[in-house]
Amino acid sequence: MSPRHGARRVPLRRSLITRLLATSILVAVAAIVATAWLATQTTTRAIQQEQGRSLADDKSVYDALVGYAATHPDWSGADTLIAQRAAKTGRRITLMTENRQVITDSAPGPSLRTARPSATVDPLHLDLALTGGDERIDPRAVGPYMLPRKERDLLRKAATDELSCIRRTGVEGEIVDGPSGRPSVRLLTSDPKGAQAFCRVYDEPTATERKALDDLARRTAPCLGLSSPRGIEIRPDFTAFPLPVPESRTPFDSKTQDRDRDRIRGCVEKARQAQLAKYVAPPALLFVTDPGDDQSGQPIFSLSRTNTLRIALVTAAVLSVAVLITIVAGRRLVGPLRALTEAADRPADQQARVPVATNDEIGYLARALNDLADRRERSESLRRAMVSDVAHELRTPLTNIRSWLEAAQDGLTPTNPALLELLHEEAVLLQHVIDDLSDLAAADAGNLRVHPEQVYVHDILAQVAEAHRSAAETAGVQLSFDVAADPQVNADPVRLRQLVGNLVSNGIRYTPAGGRVTVSAAVQTTGLVIAVRDTGIGIPPEELPKIFDRFWRSDSSRTRATGGSGLGLSIVRKLVEAHGGEITVASRPRTGTVFTITLPAVTPAPATAEV
Repeated sequence: MSPRHGARRVPLRRSLITRLLATSILVAVAAIVATAWLATQTTTRAIQQEQGRSLADDKSVYDALVGYAATHPDWSGADTLIAQRAAKTGRRITLMTENRQVITDSAPGPSLRTARPSATVDPLHLDLALTGGDERIDPRAVGPYMLPRKERDLLRKAATDELSCIRRTGVEGEIVDGPSGRPSVRLLTSDPKGAQAFCRVYDEPTATERKALDDLARRTAPCLGLSSPRGIEIRPDFTAFPLPVPESRTPFDSKTQDRDRDRIRGCVEKARQAQLAKYVAPPALLFVTDPGDDQSGQPIFSLSRTNTLRIALVTAAVLSVAVLITIVAGRRLVGPLRALTEAADRPADQQARVPVATNDEIGYLARALNDLADRRERSESLRRAMVSDVAHELRTPLTNIRSWLEAAQDGLTPTNPALLELLHEEAVLLQHVIDDLSDLAAADAGNLRVHPEQVYVHDILAQVAEAHRSAAETAGVQLSFDVAADPQVNADPVRLRQLVGNLVSNGIRYTPAGGRVTVSAAVQTTGLVIAVRDTGIGIPPEELPKIFDRFWRSDSSRTRATGGSGLGLSIVRKLVEAHGGEITVASRPRTGTVFTITLPAVTPAPATAEV
């Protein structure tokens, strides 16, 4: 509804919508209350009992199968375990591969290929909802950490000495063996004086553990950005600590250690999962269901005939009242609404304006439809232009790909690396056009998200220059950047690199060999100003107002032969606007072009950098 029609409104108490809503709500409330009360009283207890039984069965079966998977490399011997658990729980237990191939089934029954599994049995990715803990890897999965007898005896002697020392201080404890065979002392009483830490005589990894932990450190280092596993220490309990390494810049220091703790833990966990994968059974889908035949003779859940009849009668009565009210209200609305429907259903090129005869909601709707018809005509015109542009951009690479493939199919062109490279270039161009269209569609829908943070402009521009340096050298263009001081700006670093990168790529594309593209940044009173300047072919003055239009290219110079989707500058403008900034362009033919971006909220820094 446009503002000029919103000044006069139908009084709320007389509105057709209000009356219809009030009646519908009354009927709906009566239906909900009556049906819900009858159904709830009859089913609540049975459902709760069944849910409790199912949850207990699922957890017990899940834990048993996870324990098996953690200690066996495959499921070949799981039949006996599943048969035992099925007999104990009275449920049908089925185990399938992730592609729904049956591994073992405790009893015949309906196919479960489309059923939802009770859980996924994977000792390296535990279902925390069933385990109730926070560890993703089952401790029973030890793999290369399993200790030989000699090392177990050595550790048990150390644990015995530790327990004797603790007991002399009046603290009670016991020796427990871990899944890998490593014994440890567990306290049974409080230890206010820290006797356990004082009495510990041996806490270093054994030779077996050291070998496995060194392998784990090698697997973890790339995730943490370390060039050497010497930069991290992993203990037998898999806690990890960063260590200083003789590198120009270590990824860890005392100021960031707390912040990086979760990242270190995640990297160690991923490395353990990869390390243990060959020692455990592959993931499997677990189904815990009722047997195909009813052994109890009584259904777990049923509704009595009396209750079923009561629910049906109440539902029928409510439905009858709703139908009667709908007919009465519909007869008053169907006439004018039919006229509006016929007008709205006409083709776009035969739209007619609807006469406005009343001042109620129907009249307002008629005015809204008239306004909508005007906007529809404008949107249809824009849509046709957009479809034409998209078809034009996609037709050429698709035609090229099809022509070369048909030639190769007919034996006219050999299938060699040159042909594959040509087809790859055309496919990359298609992907580029589609990605650009996706970004613009997100911007038009209001879903183009930016995640601003404090970033150093020098680092961003250096990354953009490095990413495009190879393309510039190939084109014979000199690429440089100049940052006055090293300011910080509140921006999304990924999107900022994208918009500056688009401008740099554009400058390289339209600058002849021997030319220059320069990226500069400086802090001014208006904020941070980033300029991308080239010595290229320039843009005629009459074309400058169209520079940010979608699929725009100057017929005289910016043709498809230069590459690009024709969407890059449109995306740049959307990204700048999403950051609360603005972009301008100045150009002279055969002299060059300058794009200027102004972003707010700048924090200057004292240094000066230039490359």
